[in-house]
Amino acid sequence: MSDHQEVNEQKKQRASNARVIRRIVLVVVLVFVTLVIIGMVSGYFYVQAAISPMDEHDDSTVEVEIPSGSSMRDIGEVLEGKDLISNSTFFDYYSRLQNASGLQAGVYELNRTMGLDEILNTMQEGPDREAYAISYMIPEGWWLEDIAATIAEESSHEVDEVMDVLDSENYAEGLVEEHDLLSEAMLDEDIRYPLEGYLFPSTYEFLEEDVSIEWMVESMLQRTFDIYDRVAADADAGSEYADDLHEVLTLASIVEREAQTEEDRRLISGVLFNRLEDGMPLEVDPTVAYAQGEHLYMTSLEDIDIDDPFNTYQNEGLPPGPIASPGKDSIRAVFEPEDTDYLFFYARVNGEVIYSETYEEHNEVHETYRDEWIEAQEEEESAE
Repeated sequence: MSDHQEVNEQKKQRASNARVIRRIVLVVVLVFVTLVIIGMVSGYFYVQAAISPMDEHDDSTVEVEIPSGSSMRDIGEVLEGKDLISNSTFFDYYSRLQNASGLQAGVYELNRTMGLDEILNTMQEGPDREAYAISYMIPEGWWLEDIAATIAEESSHEVDEVMDVLDSENYAEGLVEEHDLLSEAMLDEDIRYPLEGYLFPSTYEFLEEDVSIEWMVESMLQRTFDIYDRVAADADAGSEYADDLHEVLTLASIVEREAQTEEDRRLISGVLFNRLEDGMPLEVDPTVAYAQGEHLYMTSLEDIDIDDPFNTYQNEGLPPGPIASPGKDSIRAVFEPEDTDYLFFYARVNGEVIYSETYEEHNEVHETYRDEWIEAQEEEESAE
């Protein structure tokens, strides 16, 4: 074969290879475009299905209760559990995409003929509170006596009647037998009230005026169970205390009374665990206030000398039970404490919390800022 023929053959081969490559590229492009189109069509139908009513023919009322402080994810889980939406994760993303902020806590009467946009609009408007005969809100960190007073104020029951139920050992024993999450720890003789810390802080609404105290109490108790189960399912529980409701609520109640921000809740939780692991007394002021039976503006040396099982300056380990009703963030902080070397913390009047690894550092902080509390207390007393 001459050189000229060989060159021609090479040209033909290159041309043939180029045609094959073009066909391959064309096929790949066509496959890619097809997949994109299929993906877009599938995505469109998925979104349409997700935002459409679950059942256009089922207009039966579904009562939905959204606890105070619920995140979009929490609300989505509640709605999915009631079969009102198909996917809670999609609900979370879609509501953010639609800028559907300001969803309000409360009890709603929804149905499965409602699409996702209608549900979001309804929850942005909020529940019809005028329809409820009883409506009350319990803030985080309240003592049981405060809760009883609010229930009495907003219902037809007297405060003594409410306290008789909340302080009833027989009633508490019946609850322990009925609910797996409850234990006899709440019946400890050193505990002031068995249900202290167990009634979840939130908004509660009832359509009927003659609701029994027991029904209201168990609605609040069930809310605690629901929150505990959700947090426990999501969290990486690495603590020996995180698998027992009584101990979780005990720790969370201290965190609730000490911290104001989510970051501080986790840091303070970490400090408490560090002290427990090192065999140190917790030495937290809210337990002294609870032992004293009054809300102390600041804790004195005389206060911490009180002989009481709840005084964590005088007793090692956890107090016998919760000292207040903790919210969801404080419960979560017990499951997810910040991993630090801090053993001390000091809360300033302005809400700032300063953390220290050694007693010397902590004492220096204490000496620097203690006058703030003294001055603030004097101002408050003079204002009264």
